[in-house]
Amino acid sequence: MKYNIRGANIEVTESLRDYVEKKLGKLERYFEAPPTSEVHVTLSVVRELNNVEVTIPLTGVLLRAEEKASDMYASIDLVLDKLERQIRKHKTKANRRIRQESEYKNYFKVDAGSSSVEDTEDEFELVRTKQFTLKPMDVEEAILQMNMIGHNFFVFSNAEASEHVNVVYKRQDGKYGLIEPTRN
Repeated sequence: MKYNIRGANIEVTESLRDYVEKKLGKLERYFEAPPTSEVHVTLSVVRELNNVEVTIPLTGVLLRAEEKASDMYASIDLVLDKLERQIRKHKTKANRRIRQESEYKNYFKVDAGSSSVEDTEDEFELVRTKQFTLKPMDVEEAILQMNMIGHNFFVFSNAEASEHVNVVYKRQDGKYGLIEPTRN
């Protein structure tokens, strides 16, 4: 794999670069052939936390993970764990899709010793369904409602946008975001 490692508010030392390449190099064992795309790694320090963002673009699949910790090396270890979980999920998904006829069949190695227990380990389990009436409101009121109930997102009917369903959410930087549907 080729690496594009850059630092934001931090100098990328040779030891950091080597550690990133060594750890992310372990991901190659999950692929039939090492990915030819460039692995983008951004190391940064924000508010006393060491942040690592990794993006691995593949054909039909985008692996992306971000982790923060008080130590940069710990952040790298955590992001590796997250990427390994994503790969296992994609592998399980790809194995379910038309077993050998999919474009994904050559991405992930098939372990001879893997059991069906491992394949079901990463399935998504829906544990609760909620229904509620969407009250038309503006974005500011939706943010207030979200903060009142202590959630990090809130679904509402946007009175300012023809009552389309929108979502406000709290970003990691403490600011707010809005998700709205595109109009065709």
